[in-house]
Amino acid sequence: MLIHIVAPGETVSGIAATYGVTAWQIIQDNQLTEPDRLTPGQNLLILYPAITHIVQKGDTLQHIAEQYAVDMISLYRNNYFLGGKPFIVPGQKLTISFRQPKSFRLSVNGYAYPFINMDLYQATLPYLTTVSIFAYRFTSDGHLLPLEDEQLLRHAFAMGVMPVMTVAPLNDDGFDSQLISDVLQNQMVSRRLMDEILAMVQEKNYGGVDLDFEYIRAEDSEAYVRFVQLLQQALQNMGKTLNIDLAPKTSSSQSGLLYEGQDYAALGEATDTALIMTYEWGYAYGPPGAVAPIDQVRAAMWFAISQIPREKLLMGIPNYGYDWPLPFSQGQNPAQSIANPQGVELAVNNGRAIFYDENAATPWFRYRDQQGREHEVWFEDPQSINAKLSLLRQFSLKGAGYWSLMRPFPQNWQMLNVLMDIERRDVSSK
Repeated sequence: MLIHIVAPGETVSGIAATYGVTAWQIIQDNQLTEPDRLTPGQNLLILYPAITHIVQKGDTLQHIAEQYAVDMISLYRNNYFLGGKPFIVPGQKLTISFRQPKSFRLSVNGYAYPFINMDLYQATLPYLTTVSIFAYRFTSDGHLLPLEDEQLLRHAFAMGVMPVMTVAPLNDDGFDSQLISDVLQNQMVSRRLMDEILAMVQEKNYGGVDLDFEYIRAEDSEAYVRFVQLLQQALQNMGKTLNIDLAPKTSSSQSGLLYEGQDYAALGEATDTALIMTYEWGYAYGPPGAVAPIDQVRAAMWFAISQIPREKLLMGIPNYGYDWPLPFSQGQNPAQSIANPQGVELAVNNGRAIFYDENAATPWFRYRDQQGREHEVWFEDPQSINAKLSLLRQFSLKGAGYWSLMRPFPQNWQMLNVLMDIERRDVSSK
C-alpha cells in the first residue's frame, strides 16, 4: 500500500500508470465521485491486491469465500464497495487478499448513534471489533432512560461485531456534572443505576458497557472509582467487559473540570479497558487548528501508559474535521463540523491546494465562500491516519476508538484493513 500525494496537473490515469494499477482501481479504492477533479495535496490510496476473483454467473459471495478458504468478513473488508452486503454481479473484480502483510493486531471500536445511516453503518461494521451504541442516559434518581438500539444491535450481531452499551450523564445541553454527583454520592441511587445497567446488558445481550462520564468534579473522583470497581466486578461475573472513556491528561495534577475528577491510576486498575479521548484540541468554539495534533496525542498517550497498562488502552481517533469562518473571534461564529472526505471536496470545489502541517501531522487549507468570507479547514486524511496508526504500533496499545461512525471515511477503513490485523471476538445474539 502507498499513499500518493497529488501534484499540480496530475490525473487519475497518469497516477495509475505510474504505479502500474488501473484508473478504475484508484477510483474505487478512494471512492472518488469526481475522478476528473483532483487538487494538489489530496491523498490517494494505491492498493496492491495479491489474489483477485472475477465474479462469474451463478457465483455467490459465500461460495467465493469457500473457494479461497477465507471468511465473509475478509471479503467485505477487502472490498469496501460491497457496503457489507453479499450482493455481487458478474464481471465485478473482488480482492481476495493484498500483497502487504499486516503489521499489528489491534481492537477497533467505533461509536454510533441510533439514527446513523444504516447503509453507512453496515459498510463500516466489518472493520470493527466492537461498536459502542451511544448513549443510554439516566435520571438523578438512578433510572436508565430507554434507547432505540434494536436495529443497531441486530446488524452488529449479524456481522459478528460485539455491541457495547454506552452510558453517559447527559442532559439536553450536554454532560451534566451535577447529575454525576447526584448519582455517585447517593449509595442507593448509584446501586439502582448499576442494577438497571446490568439488567439491560443481560436483556439485550450487550458484550459490555462503556462509561462515558465527562466533567467529573474533583470531589466525586473517589466515588467514581468505587462505581467503576463494582460495575466491573459485576460485569466480569456475567462474562462481560467494562470500558471507560478518559480525557487526554498529561499529568496527575492537571487542572480543569475535564481532568480533575479522573484518577487515571485508580480507574485503570478498576476497568478492563480505557479509551483516551485524544481529539478536540481543535474544536468548534476554539481557534482553527488540528482536531488531534500528533504531538498532543503523543504526549497524552505517554502519560496514559505511565498510569494504565498499555494492553488496556485504546487511543481515540477523530472521524471528522472542522471548517472555521475567519477571522476567528472567541465564542463567535463557531466552526462547522465536517466529514473528512468533505474537506477534500471543499478544497476541490474551491480550487484550493491542501497543505500538510508536519508538526500536527494534519492536512489543512483555506478558501473563500460565495460571500467572499475566508475559511480555514482542518481534517483527517490517509497521511494523518497513518501517523496515528504508527503511534498505536509504537506504544503497543490494545487498539483504537473512533469518534464517531456517523460520517463516511472509506480511505480510513481500507487503509486500516490493509495495514492492521483487526481483532474479532466470538459474538452471539443469544
